[in-house]
Amino acid sequence: MSSKPMLRIEGLAKNYGGLKAVRGVSFEVPEGEIVGLIGPNGAGKTTTFNMIAGAEKPSSGKIFLLDQEITGLQTEKLYYRGLMRTFQLSHEYAKMTSLENLMVAGPSQVGENMFMNWISPVKVIKRETEILERANYTLDFLGLNHVRDELAGNLSGGQKKLLELGRTMMGDSKCVLLDEPGAGVNPTLMVKVTEMIRTLNEEQGYTFCIIEHDMDLIANLCKNVIVLNDGQILMQGTMEQVRNDERVIDAYFGGGVI
Repeated sequence: MSSKPMLRIEGLAKNYGGLKAVRGVSFEVPEGEIVGLIGPNGAGKTTTFNMIAGAEKPSSGKIFLLDQEITGLQTEKLYYRGLMRTFQLSHEYAKMTSLENLMVAGPSQVGENMFMNWISPVKVIKRETEILERANYTLDFLGLNHVRDELAGNLSGGQKKLLELGRTMMGDSKCVLLDEPGAGVNPTLMVKVTEMIRTLNEEQGYTFCIIEHDMDLIANLCKNVIVLNDGQILMQGTMEQVRNDERVIDAYFGGGVI
């Protein structure tokens, strides 16, 4: 794996009036790696993700994607630069099928411009065919062919998480922020979700940063783990180091076992 930083965060901070939700956070996500971001509720994990993903603007600090500054860019612009995120609660289009959910995530849909349908219908049809083929490939890759025509709102929690992964595959994603991929997923499908994340990383070169409360999932996927507490980085290291760090045990888990 390359040691080049896919994502570089420098002194990131977010204030809500007098509340300092994130306070000077700096870290790197090396290209081709899976990095975990853990901590208790209120530690600043989701706020950090929101700033990186363009949903909120930082109060201060800088964000770089492959050495290009992306601080404050809107989500749709980040999409075309290869940065995407998923959510703790799946954001599927409930009244659309699994296939349709993937197709709407396809980039460069020239048919969205009504004038293109008039002046260049062949180009529109060609692009729609490409997106359909990619969506079918993605469903097959994720093992979701059997729910291809099922309304996404009817899928199980695990299937929705897989569908969200599929939406990242429809674009040219380089870096994916995963917000609790294990939330609401039964143990059987959790194995599948974990397997897909690892496969996308190892075989297709995706870089991941994962927020997760399931320490077994983090230990299974991540070589490097960043621990947040009270809006700041408490420590960074391997999961073994995290599990044995007295500051983490005391600050997060009241002296219990991680």
